[in-house]
Amino acid sequence: MYESRNAPLLHPHQFRRRLLLHGLYALLLIVATLLLGVLGLWLFNDFTWHDALMNALFIIGGIGTFIMPTTTLGRLFFAAYGFFVTLVVMATLGVILAPIAHRIMHKFHLDDVDMGEDPS
Repeated sequence: MYESRNAPLLHPHQFRRRLLLHGLYALLLIVATLLLGVLGLWLFNDFTWHDALMNALFIIGGIGTFIMPTTTLGRLFFAAYGFFVTLVVMATLGVILAPIAHRIMHKFHLDDVDMGEDPS
């Protein structure tokens, strides 16, 4: 997906396109997580869809619950969803920062090759 160590640095226009694509991937990941949370909170509790949406948004935002689930299955889903959201936030951060980190590391490797060092 990314250019190799010996390839030239991407043009800024191509790099902005890569950043936009990674931003869209991250947005899709967050929307899918939100839909999963709304569906689970709506099915396993006696919430309306808008209460389930508010709860899922609060969990993703790190605020906590808006309405505490009353059923045992709802509370178990709530706990698992909270853990899952933590992993999704970390993965989303990785998706967004990956092209930036790659560009920085690629620039450092190009500097090594320019100075006459062995690229292997």
